Amino acid sequence: MARRLRIRHVTRVSYAQAAVSSHNEVRMTPLTLPNQTTLDARVTVSPATSTWSYWDYWGTQVTGFDLMDPHADLTITASSLVETSPAGPLPEPPTWAELTEQATGSRLLEYAGPTSRTTVPQELVEKAREAAAGLDPHETALAVSAMVADRVSFLPGVTNVNTSAAEAWEQGAGVCQDIAHLTLALLRGIGLPARYVSGYLHPEREAELHRSVAGESHAWIEYWAGDWCGYDPTNRTRADESHVVVGRGRDYADVTPHKGVYRGVAGGPPEVTVEFTRVA
Repeated sequence: MARRLRIRHVTRVSYAQAAVSSHNEVRMTPLTLPNQTTLDARVTVSPATSTWSYWDYWGTQVTGFDLMDPHADLTITASSLVETSPAGPLPEPPTWAELTEQATGSRLLEYAGPTSRTTVPQELVEKAREAAAGLDPHETALAVSAMVADRVSFLPGVTNVNTSAAEAWEQGAGVCQDIAHLTLALLRGIGLPARYVSGYLHPEREAELHRSVAGESHAWIEYWAGDWCGYDPTNRTRADESHVVVGRGRDYADVTPHKGVYRGVAGGPPEVTVEFTRVA
């Protein structure tokens, strides 16, 4: 069932001492896609400053801004209204030979190799290959995702943004980012192009209208099987109308919601809140 979601994503950064200046990039604006339409989106900053937008190489909308005067804190508020609809039927999967031919010489190759966050030991790739033996690309994505979800429990606080896929497997715990990275590593390792998706997931599928609920940013994957197909390995489900896509890339580094540099004394981690309101 189609739904309309209002999303408010607030990031607050406090410095130990006033930052002399800062230069920032924000990736928090949902995309418009066949099953997702961004009706309204804006990013505001406090202290107030001018912003500019551009599309990066991976097709994500980026908002940039500079603060050239001293500031003790920084608040970034991204507000959006997005209409989503259920995912369509899966495409007829290509054979593995056809898939290899499609990837050769195309941009799919950018999603076929490991990155620093999606590198795992070869013996782990072989374990995934065994789990996917005789399966088509759709079945492979589900089998490998299940293998990861069976091994890695969702447990916030035990990893950080720099944790690698191999470390998450060894720990047996992590968050959606780690589960996505590990799934990507194994799918790519056995020959299925796959990319990292950053966005939002409404935490209540049957949410009441106009009732705000707290949530978080979310990460899942898309794999190539004749077209890009979204799957959420953390929740063991296809990406659907509860998922809102902001950006895609090779891994988290390509779609980081907020990154930048500043002159000043290091402070603590940012405080992030995400609020969802279903309005239709």
